[in-house]
Amino acid sequence: MNYIRITKENIDKEHICCAMSGKQSVAKKEWLRQRFDDGLVFYRSEERGKCFIEYIPAENAWVPIEADGYLYIDCLWVSGSMKGHGYSNDLLEECIRDAKAQRKKGICILCAEGRKREFLADPKFLAYKGFRVADISDCGINLMYLPIEPSAQMPKFRECAKHPAIEDNGFVLYYTDQCPYTYYWVPRVQEVAKEHSIPFKAIHITDKASVQNVPAPVTTYALFRDGQFLTQSIQSDKKFLALAGVRD
Repeated sequence: MNYIRITKENIDKEHICCAMSGKQSVAKKEWLRQRFDDGLVFYRSEERGKCFIEYIPAENAWVPIEADGYLYIDCLWVSGSMKGHGYSNDLLEECIRDAKAQRKKGICILCAEGRKREFLADPKFLAYKGFRVADISDCGINLMYLPIEPSAQMPKFRECAKHPAIEDNGFVLYYTDQCPYTYYWVPRVQEVAKEHSIPFKAIHITDKASVQNVPAPVTTYALFRDGQFLTQSIQSDKKFLALAGVRD
């Protein structure tokens, strides 16, 4: 498999794997464009499909972590016909090579405790590749890391992410444009919530300072209900109504 790096110079003409076309692609590309100067790397297969890695210096990551000197992987995604060919290994090895070239302390990434969850990395794959658990959030989301510098301090969650909770009642959603699927689904969930008189508030985070203080370990999509963290899984309108206990 051959791979290509998406940059400011080629982003307008190249596809991005997680949003092939349409307004979702435009929103995601604009988010990427604004992060390139922060050191973001988007590396994907030349062949069309969901096969890519996206990472950034952890100081500029859109998550509430303390991981100075690390690279943070936003997303490592290989799916469909791309699975089973070793492409995840290729992509991760490129990130490791880059981290070493930049003399980083290591690499970190989010996953679920014990099992694979939607929109999070696979902890079994990460453990196989040498990653260790650095910190654990109360909601069962782990921060894993791969040390490159043996004596480096482990990365950790900020307190707001380690103990996710808010004071609001009803459903409250924190989200960013990092994942293109929020562009499509958030307005639809807002619409059905309004139709069914379900208390729902969406908070769109658009800057690094705010997103690094979100009260959840995941910031692309963090859904709360009555003050408690509920899920990082992006909800369709039907899934949301099921969560709310509404038959539609």
